[in-house]
Amino acid sequence: MPFVDSHCHINFPELAENVADVLEQMRQNDVVSALCVSVSLADIPQVLALAEQHRNIYASVGVHPDYQDVEEPDVTRLVELAQHPRVIAIGETGLDYSRLKGDPEWQRARFRNHIRAARECGKPLIVHTREAAADTLRIMAEEKAAEAGGVMHCFTETWEVAEAALAMGFYISFSGIVTFKNAKQLKEVAQRVPLERILIETDAPFLAPVPHRGKLNQPAYVKHVAEEIAALRGISVAETGQHTTANFAHLFGLAENYWQNY
Repeated sequence: MPFVDSHCHINFPELAENVADVLEQMRQNDVVSALCVSVSLADIPQVLALAEQHRNIYASVGVHPDYQDVEEPDVTRLVELAQHPRVIAIGETGLDYSRLKGDPEWQRARFRNHIRAARECGKPLIVHTREAAADTLRIMAEEKAAEAGGVMHCFTETWEVAEAALAMGFYISFSGIVTFKNAKQLKEVAQRVPLERILIETDAPFLAPVPHRGKLNQPAYVKHVAEEIAALRGISVAETGQHTTANFAHLFGLAENYWQNY
């Protein structure tokens, strides 16, 4: 059964310089598609170009909460960018207090704009949260993020946070972190999230899963995430692939067998 990398950054220099090999490695590992996620307005042209050039690459539009000194997106601009036929999501967006200095209100305002844009254009959100779970969930509730839906990407929070996101209709996406030996809490969450609400991702070029931990990550390695989830849940890797690939299609409005056209 094929796999889908629901979140990667193959436009980043480490991977962009050798896209042909990245795509070939995907093919060899049954990774049929990937979502290339934007982190700033400046990189959106590169993200869109990859999606235009390769049928199995999709794009998102958004500005990451870590990026402070960049052009700020308003709702109108995000909605306009999201009209591109290869764009299937808004984000990544959210809150990240891990390296933040000073008042985080600008992050919260940016997050609200992304949620409003997602609701207006009818495309799901890709939510990043780090050391900010309570505020992330509060703003999602206040801005009615459930109307847009989306995914909590690279999930590393508690079951209680996952449960709250699930209650808003969001999916939970697991990255290579779930393969790390010390990720005991996360492994428990991966056992509890309903199978029909799980996605898998690499967040490449970061967070390579075991057995490639510490090396450059790439979409082909999402298969290792599927293998770990399968082991944790006592199901086959094929079943994990079947569900996560179907979940990706359902969340992002694609035909369930869309990948068979590649």
